[in-house]
Amino acid sequence: MPKAIPDYPIDIFSRESVRNARAVDDALREFAPVVRLADGSVMIARHEQVLSGLRDWQTYSSRSRPWHDPNSVRPEILLTDDPPRHDHVRAVISRVLSAQFLAKLKESFERDAATLLDELLARGAATIDAVDDITRRFVNKVFPDAVGVRKEGREHMYAFGNMVWATMGPQNELFQEAMGDLGPVLAWIEQCCDRDRLGPGGIGLALYEIADTGVITQAEAKLLLQIVLSAGADTTILTMANAIRAFAQFPGEYQRLRDNPTLLRAAFDESLRWDSPSRMAGRITTREVQIEDYVVPAGQRVGLMFAAANRDPRAWPEPDRYDPSRDLKKQVGWGYGVHACVGRVLAQLESTALLSEFVRRVRQVEPAGEVEPWMTTIGHGPARLPVRLHAA
Repeated sequence: MPKAIPDYPIDIFSRESVRNARAVDDALREFAPVVRLADGSVMIARHEQVLSGLRDWQTYSSRSRPWHDPNSVRPEILLTDDPPRHDHVRAVISRVLSAQFLAKLKESFERDAATLLDELLARGAATIDAVDDITRRFVNKVFPDAVGVRKEGREHMYAFGNMVWATMGPQNELFQEAMGDLGPVLAWIEQCCDRDRLGPGGIGLALYEIADTGVITQAEAKLLLQIVLSAGADTTILTMANAIRAFAQFPGEYQRLRDNPTLLRAAFDESLRWDSPSRMAGRITTREVQIEDYVVPAGQRVGLMFAAANRDPRAWPEPDRYDPSRDLKKQVGWGYGVHACVGRVLAQLESTALLSEFVRRVRQVEPAGEVEPWMTTIGHGPARLPVRLHAA
């Protein structure tokens, strides 16, 4: 007889739990292979089962998830589709993010990274915030430039991202804080994605031009653009910030990276494994699923916990150690399978541009204060990361 799924005694999305999300998620993973939260949602956190769930979209459908509200501020297209509809829409994004398009962006990304590092290193060894001064500043310049979004209103990007991440979790105190003053932010995201407000040569107009051929509708082009904006900034900002945090905590690994810059791509991917910017992805089961001695029923809303799975000692030796030389093929920070991150190539282009300049110019990253966590339930990473940079 299958065992009853054990109830988990801790609210993993409380303010205190979010502040200590890394330890909280790891403790849940070790409690049992599957647990039930107080609201009835089921969480799965061990690497083998999370990877299996991400691979099996027929069983773990994206059509719904824990706390799913189809009327939320988050655009629904792509995220709540399964194949074949998902494949059709995803192909449109992949078509826009072609090798030719990315090649055109590479030079401007590298130029912006060099300008930013010039300015920061001119300050000497002054304390800076690696999030506000480096990663968010860089991404919130190059990413909307690539999309074709006007400069006016970009100050809303942080609040919009915070709102979007909040919709992925329960409607608790942190959700209410994130929703704050919705009006100006939603007005901006609605207007900035209109066709006549987009600059030439960017992702936005490319999506509308595909819609002109009838592959998708004009309304779907706008929704896709909104989902690109909602998903394309914060994860890159946080992952690069975690890389810089790792550079400070593991100076030997940082020196190895400086000695061998060909490890840069792996360094970014290892930061994604070491401390994933997304705690979980939501799914709904379409049939019963056996997980060891437990059975998850059909129609169950489930969380596949990325961050805990990426630190599962069953899958990773010394999981808390940052090591870019690991075999990272099965890390799940990008998702996996048909729902793997479609914007991965763009994020890697941004990270390569910034981190290559960083590694070349910065000899040492010195911690300079307490790291403050981003207080949102599902997104995860530093909101403030004080460091001092020592020039090479």
